[in-house]
Amino acid sequence: MGKRGFHHNVYVVELDHAVLREARFLRCNPDYRPGALCVYIGMTGLQPDERFDKHKAGIRANRFVERYGLRLLPQLYECFNPMPFEAACELEVELGIEFRARGFGVWQA
Repeated sequence: MGKRGFHHNVYVVELDHAVLREARFLRCNPDYRPGALCVYIGMTGLQPDERFDKHKAGIRANRFVERYGLRLLPQLYECFNPMPFEAACELEVELGIEFRARGFGVWQA
């Protein structure tokens, strides 16, 4: 296990800009800045790469990640992992707020 036995992780997946054709995604991102990243932010008790693989395989998948997920963006989350469950829940929300403020398109479960 990682830091002091913690095993929850946040992760960020880059989404293909084709996700912008999804009305539901657009409605949740009214301040999206054209050309900015589109991302999915999640948390998991698994390793982020294992969770990403499950999304892409359709196992407990978010449909935007399954259809439009390109790659993990570890530079945006690795420094935080691992952490306790409660901290992962909070960080998932905080990252969404921060990334939306930067003009990113963001989806969270």
